[in-house]
Amino acid sequence: MQENSREKKIIPTLGITIGDMNGIGPEVIIKSVLNQKIFDFVNLVVYGHGKVLSHYKNMMEVEKFSFNQTNSADQLRDNRLNVINCVEDVEVTPGEETPEAGQLALAALKRATQDLRDGKIDGVVTAPINKNNIQSDEFKFPGHTEFFTESFGEKDSLMFLCGQQIRIGVATGHISIAEIKEKLNAELIGRKLNLMLKSLKKDFGILKPKVAVLGLNPHAGEDGLLGREEIEIIRPLINEFKEKGELVFGPYPADGFFGNASQTKFDGILAMYHDQGLIPFKTLAFEEGVNFTAGLPIVRTSPDHGTAYNIAGKGMANEQSMRSAIYMAKDILVSRGVLG
Repeated sequence: MQENSREKKIIPTLGITIGDMNGIGPEVIIKSVLNQKIFDFVNLVVYGHGKVLSHYKNMMEVEKFSFNQTNSADQLRDNRLNVINCVEDVEVTPGEETPEAGQLALAALKRATQDLRDGKIDGVVTAPINKNNIQSDEFKFPGHTEFFTESFGEKDSLMFLCGQQIRIGVATGHISIAEIKEKLNAELIGRKLNLMLKSLKKDFGILKPKVAVLGLNPHAGEDGLLGREEIEIIRPLINEFKEKGELVFGPYPADGFFGNASQTKFDGILAMYHDQGLIPFKTLAFEEGVNFTAGLPIVRTSPDHGTAYNIAGKGMANEQSMRSAIYMAKDILVSRGVLG
């Protein structure tokens, strides 16, 4: 589905996949819409099961929450949360990892993905899944990012963590530390840099983005003393981008970069591996951070937290990241020119 192929709309329709029903996903979904003003900006449909939301509503003793049960994204009510049942029945057990929760999470993803293809929804926000119980013959991925990348026929995408004051992408995503050196090369880093630059321009409306690239090794290799990836791979690649007129700088030692708050001087930062990017991001922007999959023809965002079984059903979950994911999906659709 190409974003310029559908009729322009003033208010987008976003799907929210329920994720693991025994985690905090349902709670943060409910809390995100308690302020009805959100419906001035988006129409929302949850892919999951109405029984799940009713269960958490009762557990949290939320009085001012209701939803419209519907069979299709073609039959939504404005100014109200809509819910599509993706399985026949559910048994909710907050805080527990169950096969049924994984089955519902997958059914919700499949239904939302089909509705994205059919143009029934404009984008999708994914509540957190358990990456263990969702695994099946139909889902053999380390996470949502890889699932949507393959589902929409793309060879690559960028895990792009976005907050109000910081945006970090990762060159290597869900792989082990042992695999990083083998996977990391100029071609891969170049692809990820291109994806970041295009996204900053297209999705965030930054005409001339300024991007920082982090080094792989401690102290960015210390001039080859602690590793040569910076000298042989990263620095020459940065120079190639500069020759094309792009504002790409580095490689920077990761510790000093964040220690000096240098992230405030750049529109985007490319980290070499998962934890190099996500540790500072979650430290600086955890409550409002959003995981955006850049480089796809569709818009997919997610709150930057997991299932948090330890607090599920206790009314303790902070919904700010989910709310930010909803609004960011809407803003990206606007930047792409999908909405009128």
